[in-house]
Amino acid sequence: MTRILVIEDDDRIAETLSAGLGRSGFLVERESDGEAGWYRGDTEEFDAIVLDLGLPQIDGLTVLKRWRQAGRMTPILILTARVQWEERVEGIEAGADDYVTKPFHVMEIAARLRALVRRVNGHATSVISFGSYQLNLRTLSVTSDGLPIDLSPQEFKLVSYLVQNRGRVLSQLQITEHIYNQDFERDSNVVEVLVARVRKRLAADVIKTRRGFGYTLGDGY
Repeated sequence: MTRILVIEDDDRIAETLSAGLGRSGFLVERESDGEAGWYRGDTEEFDAIVLDLGLPQIDGLTVLKRWRQAGRMTPILILTARVQWEERVEGIEAGADDYVTKPFHVMEIAARLRALVRRVNGHATSVISFGSYQLNLRTLSVTSDGLPIDLSPQEFKLVSYLVQNRGRVLSQLQITEHIYNQDFERDSNVVEVLVARVRKRLAADVIKTRRGFGYTLGDGY
């Protein structure tokens, strides 16, 4: 699952983005001011961040510069009502990865975010193969040799997160943060139960356990 932070002080825009991106398969967290947004982007892992420039507390451009100066390389999509080309150049020069002006269509934001995340993870398209399976980030589906596999939303999120981080060992905390909302009451064995369910849906060796460390995509996938 792709975890997105939206930093936008306009409630209507933020709610529209959160609802639309949620329907497109993103796990969306939200902050409404630059100070809180900067802190979360600096201390938590997100796959991408949607950043408004006209924020209270700290403006978006300053937030972006702070992250980049601190070495935070999370993909950033700037969302703003500013239209002057000089301001766009300033944002890109400061380290932004993409730029969308208001008004916008949520589906365009979703497509741009998927492209940013694919680029960071070295994928050229929305379909990623692992073994005999195909993960489709646009249709939120997994198939095997063209045949659909019935996965629950949480099972799909787990598979998607592992596939997009192939080669990395992901801790239970990282998996929990990427799959569940902040207000979700997390049982200590919730990830273990989810992994066991996915192993029943797919081949048992698709998910490899690294005891004491977490989980990773199995060898050959």
